[in-house]
Amino acid sequence: MSNLNPSSRRNFIKKAGLLASLPLFDWSAVLADAQKPTSASLRVLTCNIRVDLPEDEAKGLGWKHRKEACIQVIRKQKADLIGFQEVLKGQFLDLKNELRDYYAFGFDGPEMDKFKTGYHGIAKNPILFSKKRFELLTAGGYWLSETPLIAGSLSWGSARARNCSWVRLLDKKTNKEIRLVNLHLDHVSNEAKLGQIKLVLEEAAQYQEDFPQILTGDFNTGYGLGLYPEIIKAGWKDTYVLSHGDAKPEGTTNAFQPDNAERNAGAKKIDFIFVKGPMTASASHIIKDTYKGVLPSDHYFLSADISYT
Repeated sequence: MSNLNPSSRRNFIKKAGLLASLPLFDWSAVLADAQKPTSASLRVLTCNIRVDLPEDEAKGLGWKHRKEACIQVIRKQKADLIGFQEVLKGQFLDLKNELRDYYAFGFDGPEMDKFKTGYHGIAKNPILFSKKRFELLTAGGYWLSETPLIAGSLSWGSARARNCSWVRLLDKKTNKEIRLVNLHLDHVSNEAKLGQIKLVLEEAAQYQEDFPQILTGDFNTGYGLGLYPEIIKAGWKDTYVLSHGDAKPEGTTNAFQPDNAERNAGAKKIDFIFVKGPMTASASHIIKDTYKGVLPSDHYFLSADISYT
């Protein structure tokens, strides 16, 4: 500027003022677009809502006492996909009625099919997915036994009959197909857990290695007993480990007790979200939210933010 003569200096200032008076170009929008990931992320939840039991109701912990808290905690997460466990028919109807932005699949008939009413030790594992985001391509379910097409069938010493639901979806946001498998393993027998998970892993292995799959559920065990290594060996990745590394997680059960760091540290993380194929996770959280001081379940729900790779 020191080399400019007075006339040139005045012209420069005049032009600079003219430029300053023009509408600003929104470079931030351009930069934001350039930095957007090439694939959209998905928020996935796994939610064991605990069956509606008379003994819980007598303690003020029944479904009618927790339903609002359950719905509000789930709604706040704005999830795209949700895998539920321990769902009875009345609870399923409540979820459908309250979460109307989702399509609900996986409750086809009474709790055990064999009976018209009652719990009989068996709940189902339905899936809810965003109507706006996904188109249903196909879906199904099977029982976790050596006779998976026979409702209520038991194998491997399982204390209760267990089942699995799955959906195959078109992600309208990315035009990619994706599959969610949702389950609840036996709570007593380690042999049954292993037999059940091997069945699920073998069924999922029929899909191509590059087909995106998500596995949600209550596995009723932590990282030991050969179950977790079996899943990892089959090519699945733990979304919590992907986002947190090897740090020891807190437990996902709460026994309807207030949040307590010491108890959480001693509890097991038995609820998991796994991915297989070209998928990864940027975040995963154990959701400890309450609503008006009420816990939605005796399990904390688990979230994972998943993206295609």
